Amino acid sequence: MRTLRAVWRIVACLAHVVRGVLICAFIFPFVSPARRVARVGPWCAAMLRVLGIRVVVHGEVHAAPVMIVANHVSWIDILAINAAHTARFVSKADIRRWPVIGWLTACGGTLFIERERKRDAMRVVHQVAQALQEGHVIAVFPEGTTSDGHGVLPFHANLLQAAITTGVPVQPLALRYADASHTVSPAAAYIGDTSLLQSLWWVVMAEGLTAQVTVLPAHYSAHAQRRELSEAVRAGIVGALGR
Repeated sequence: MRTLRAVWRIVACLAHVVRGVLICAFIFPFVSPARRVARVGPWCAAMLRVLGIRVVVHGEVHAAPVMIVANHVSWIDILAINAAHTARFVSKADIRRWPVIGWLTACGGTLFIERERKRDAMRVVHQVAQALQEGHVIAVFPEGTTSDGHGVLPFHANLLQAAITTGVPVQPLALRYADASHTVSPAAAYIGDTSLLQSLWWVVMAEGLTAQVTVLPAHYSAHAQRRELSEAVRAGIVGALGR
């Protein structure tokens, strides 16, 4: 029965992806950027329901413009954050090359960074700063990669410079995934050599998977030191996760 439910979830997930493709292809070209953003959050929330993931949000995100800074566990993070508050993300360039998914993320306003190229970080900082000046909500994962959910990796502070330059608040977000048997669900972790299909199967097989999104008090970034701000934000997330 559990396997049949998982298969049904995958079928429903694929149907929802097709729905997203149709929206991007036939609606997005004819609506304003604001209308596009308004559709992203509900689509992500619906995808979580299709996957059998419940979202619990504690707190509210600061009014835009704001930079969201979160710990990184899985591809599900993007869905969970968007379900809490729609945002544009900074993501590794590899995702842009994924079939279908890469195109969908680009349609959602994602900014892509070549993490292996140090010079590319400066280009993306300028792009993020411009987006913040235009009033957007930008979400970043300063760990630069995913963890297993049991801890928070060191932060790379580069992208926080965009918030400091524009003087917008930095909003820490703590993400934790639990299921019926684990306070930190192994089903949600997307690490190492795990493929997207493997991760998807673990997610749809999980019992009672819940995404817990804790919104912490915002830090005002004007005149802040980048590394000090990064350390303060990380400490808040670590504390919220009880790590």
